This record gives sequence, structure tokens and C-alpha cells, in this order.
Amino acid sequence: MQIHDRDRRALLLLAAAVVFVLLFQLFTSEPETAPQMAEQPVELLEQKLDRLRQEVAAAPAKNEILKQVRAELTLREKGLIAADTAAQAQAQLLQTMRRVARAENPPVEIGATEVGQVKPFGDAYGEVAVAVNMQCRIEQLVNIVAALSAQPEIMALNEMRVLSPGNKEKTLNVRLSLSGVVARKLVPDKKSGGEL
Repeated sequence: MQIHDRDRRALLLLAAAVVFVLLFQLFTSEPETAPQMAEQPVELLEQKLDRLRQEVAAAPAKNEILKQVRAELTLREKGLIAADTAAQAQAQLLQTMRRVARAENPPVEIGATEVGQVKPFGDAYGEVAVAVNMQCRIEQLVNIVAALSAQPEIMALNEMRVLSPGNKEKTLNVRLSLSGVVARKLVPDKKSGGEL
């Protein structure tokens, strides 16, 4: 294959144009050496450097505080009612109530029970609720309430209704509403208004 004179001249012109464009870009473009740094005064840069040094120095202390907070959270979350479903958590709450009532002398029998709805408790937890009816003496009621507050699970007495039937045994008709804290995954998602 032979290259004609006309093709040779075109290649030489092309090479010269490429060299010219490269030299033009090289000499006319401004260097990109930290334009932000050159525009800022030295005092401002020194202040930024001081702040960065303080943040770096504070990092180990922040990590230590984070470890302490995580340990405390783990300790507190041991009080959550551990269950796979909300119904299991409510059953555990009822078992705790029955166990506390049976520990009284004479044992208090739990009558009718009622299971409440599972609802959100803050952003990270849920709340399960149960209500129980029973007949007991006033000192037994005080002991049951004290024993419930001493349980390792995180629970609270929401409501207490006490009726005195006026009998000779001096027993009371009591309805206790009890709530416990569970993991948020046990709370059902709310459906939007249009869905069934």
C-alpha cells in the first residue's frame, strides 16, 4: 500500500494541529492546585485546623461514652418481654401475673382475663397489655402490686379498679390492667385508611 503525497500532507497537518492544541491547552489553562485553600485567609485555615485537632482528640472519649451507653442499653433491654409473637408476650405477662398472685398466702385465683391491643411504645419498642379480675384482701392486693413492680420484666400497672362487695370476709373485687414492653417487631403495621 502506497501513501500518496496528498495523504502524507494531510497526516502532517493533522499531527501539527494536535501538537498545537496540546501546547495551547498546556499554556493557557490555570493550575488546579487547591483553589479553595488559596481563596481562604490563613487565620480561617488555622481555626479549621484547630477544630479538626479538637475533634480528633475528643474521638476516644466519645467512643468510650458510646460503649457505656450501649452497655447500659443492653442491660435495660434485658427487661423486655422476649417472645416471637405478640400473643406469646401477652401470655408471658399473664403467667407473671398468675405466678405473683399464687405466691400470696392464701393464693389468689385469677378470674377472667382480657387481652389488649399491641401498640407502639416510642420509636423502638411496643407495648402489650392484659387485664385480670380477681378477689383478694387489701393486704394481698398491696403485696401483688409490690411484687409486680419487683419483676425483672419491664411492666407497669396501668389501671386498678377496686370494688368492695361489703361481705364478711372483707375481700375486694379487683381489676388490674398490666402492660409490658416488647421489641418493636411485634407491633403490627398500621394499614392505610382505604385498605381492608
